[in-house]
Amino acid sequence: MTQQASQGDPAETGPRPIVPYLRLPDESGGDAYLVGKKCPECGTIYLDSRIGCAKCSFVGDLPEVRLGTEGSLHTWTIVHMSRPGVPVPFVAGIVDMKDGISVPANIEGVEPDPAKLKFGMPLRLVTDTAFTDAQGRDVIRYAFRPAG
Repeated sequence: MTQQASQGDPAETGPRPIVPYLRLPDESGGDAYLVGKKCPECGTIYLDSRIGCAKCSFVGDLPEVRLGTEGSLHTWTIVHMSRPGVPVPFVAGIVDMKDGISVPANIEGVEPDPAKLKFGMPLRLVTDTAFTDAQGRDVIRYAFRPAG
């Protein structure tokens, strides 16, 4: 079992994911992971919810599939201006997952310096608390860090 994103129902307790495609471990443990939607006809995987496949035109439910936790840095940018309260600079990137899907994410554990960032560098999924919501629940975000 895992916890999915919700609108913060006051009756719910415990942490909640910041996006609907992040799954958090339940009481039995395990690791957090991302999920996608996989076309049953052509196998294309999407990160967001879909009612059909843009690649092969299949229409219908796309079943959820668990994504791996490792990928490589496809591209990146160093963010120097953000909304109030967000420390800058930080690295935002696109991570190519081994499952064949690309995922947007912050890249942590690397200085925001072009000399320190390498296209194709191996990364792994990590999670931490982004903030605490009005009900006192931790809202968990995901990012990627260098593997190893």
